[in-house]
Amino acid sequence: MSAHTDPSGPVTVRLADYAPAEILGDAPDPFGVDGWGLTWRPKDEHFGVRWDGRLVAHAGLVALPLTAGGVRMEVAGLGGVAVASAARGRGLARLAVAAATDHARDRGFSFGLLFCLPDRAGLYERLGWYPAADEVVVEQPAGPRVMPLRTMWTPLRAGAEWPPGPVRVHSLPM
Repeated sequence: MSAHTDPSGPVTVRLADYAPAEILGDAPDPFGVDGWGLTWRPKDEHFGVRWDGRLVAHAGLVALPLTAGGVRMEVAGLGGVAVASAARGRGLARLAVAAATDHARDRGFSFGLLFCLPDRAGLYERLGWYPAADEVVVEQPAGPRVMPLRTMWTPLRAGAEWPPGPVRVHSLPM
C-alpha cells in the first residue's frame, strides 16, 4: 500500500491491495448486498483516501466487458466504494470515486459503470452518474441474471453518450 499521510486533511492514494475490514470493520455484509445472492468480481485496481495516516475511504476498478444497446465495449467498472462510518459526510466518497474515475479516464475508458443500492443512487447522481434506463444482465455462476441493484453510468470523456437499450455485462459484476 502506498503510504502518504497529511494530518491537515485527506489525501488520495493508489493502493496495492485493499481489505474492506480496514475501513468497514468485521461486520458481516458490510456493503448490504449479500441478500441478493450475487457473486462479485474482485477489483483489479484500488484507490483510497487517507486521513491522519488511516485509510478512511476506498473505490475499486475493473475493466468490464459489456454490450449496451447492441454496442460492444469495455468500460471502467467501479465498485467497493466505502467510507468509514466515523468519517462520512465529509466528501471522502467523492475523493475516492474521483481518483478512480480520473485513472479510468487516463486509461482511455469512455464510460464508468457501477451497481448500488437504491438509497445510494442520490450520492452517485450528485457525483455525475446517471441511472441506466434499460435492463442490465450480468453473468453469475448459475447463468445470466438480471441485476437487481441500481445500475449507473458516467461519461469519462467529452461527448460520450451511453447507447440506449439493454445492457449485457460479459462477466461477474464488480
